[in-house]
Amino acid sequence: MTAETRKGRSHQAAASGLSPLGELVRRHDRDRYQTALFAPADRREALFALYAFNYEIARVRESVTQPMLGQIRLQWWREVIETAFAGGTPRHHQVAEPLTAAIRNFALRREAFDRLIDARECDLADEPPPDLAALEAYAEGTSSCLIRLALQVLGVEAYDGDREPLAAGAAAIAALHVGIGYALAGLLRAMPFHAVAGRSQIPADIAARSGLDPPDYAALRASPALLRAVAEIAAAAAAHLAAARRHRRDVPRAALPALLPAVIADRALARLRRAGGDPFAPGIAAPDPLLIWRLLAASLSGRF
Repeated sequence: MTAETRKGRSHQAAASGLSPLGELVRRHDRDRYQTALFAPADRREALFALYAFNYEIARVRESVTQPMLGQIRLQWWREVIETAFAGGTPRHHQVAEPLTAAIRNFALRREAFDRLIDARECDLADEPPPDLAALEAYAEGTSSCLIRLALQVLGVEAYDGDREPLAAGAAAIAALHVGIGYALAGLLRAMPFHAVAGRSQIPADIAARSGLDPPDYAALRASPALLRAVAEIAAAAAAHLAAARRHRRDVPRAALPALLPAVIADRALARLRRAGGDPFAPGIAAPDPLLIWRLLAASLSGRF
């Protein structure tokens, strides 16, 4: 990014009342940007730092031409995290510096960052996951871990002197299931993009059971086999969201901004159902113009 571009974006952020970090998240991860607006004002920049970091590692696959280059970029972020926890001087970078500040100010847990980066290594391989369990593990690593970090920023998770959770807690259990449900729904939303790019996140065993024909998938044809495969993944996403909500009464209200992605996942699954389960239907991945109002209603009611 050139100095002129950075300067222009800083001016845009100032005009919108956002920090440059907030503007970055608003542009590239509007879902999480909108959920962060429901967090206390003194926690939002730390959430933006987490979500901007997630954007940076999530886009590695699309920004490199060779897996080795992706490994190098992910290693760069591993070194940023290592420096942050070792007390060193952060690298001069629009995300690395505020991320380091968030880690130190909120005593965030390193294990979650390591798992986020490790999970993103899966993006560098073109093979689909072998089964649904592997896909759910990927969803946990790329999404649930991020929600757990957001809970720490919001002051929900507590740790003892050895940096271990004092208790699993309802919020942590909800975070696990919301993260997986949101990620699975997101993969279904992104299926047209992945198909055009020649990649598939449909587990191999589900593809085999449904009789999925790779040429149909690559051509964006909603064959009966594809609809069966999508239905199985969507059912898994809905089951995780339902599992999270079984703990809703015990989740502290302060955790809500981190768990609001459940509302977004619900809307994505509902839109998919209205399209007959066709992930390639026109407008299936279009932004929800009423999303901020849905999130507001959820926030006011204390539900996710």
